[in-house]
Amino acid sequence: MRTLIKDIVKNEGKRVELAGFVYARRDHGKIIFIDLRDRTGLAQLVFITKDKALYEKASTLRSEWVIRVEGMVNKRPPAMVNKEIPTGEHEMLVEKLDVLAEAVTPPFDVTTDGREIGEEVRMKYRYVDLRRARLHRNLQLRSKTLAFVDEYLKAQDFVEVETPILGKSTPEGARDYLVPSRLYPGKFYALPQAPQQYKQLLMVAGVERYY
Repeated sequence: MRTLIKDIVKNEGKRVELAGFVYARRDHGKIIFIDLRDRTGLAQLVFITKDKALYEKASTLRSEWVIRVEGMVNKRPPAMVNKEIPTGEHEMLVEKLDVLAEAVTPPFDVTTDGREIGEEVRMKYRYVDLRRARLHRNLQLRSKTLAFVDEYLKAQDFVEVETPILGKSTPEGARDYLVPSRLYPGKFYALPQAPQQYKQLLMVAGVERYY
């Protein structure tokens, strides 16, 4: 069963399975280090020449390849500890390596925060851009914030109501964005400019607290 990278600190001295993206590779002659990334963080993988076939396979790995590994979680030597990451005191001595998917060279480096890259390029390759740690943190923060707001409002006896995405055209200050109806030729729906009418319906219906 796969273990999340953040949990390797709980599995010192145990054999576990990890899977994720190749974040970086460092070849030091008789030893290869691979930084493996999943949604929870980074882990250092170690390949040694004792297993020649495994070592040679590791030497072919490139950035953003998707791999699965099995091996023993060990404590890093004091001089090798990386205090910049939560798993920096541990590493995995790999015993088995499976390449699940190879990847062409990414259009840009995903190890940076991405601010140096043009927005047009980032949007074109959004599926790659979203692999950045900064964007993962942003998505997690947004999710936690919405969960907190949701929990708070429900505790105050508010009711969550999802109003329709499409409705009748009610022109206001801005031009309506119209969506043609397939079932009723010549008729159109419109994206609501504001949920005002739906809110008024809820108030008349006696729904005093809603969001």
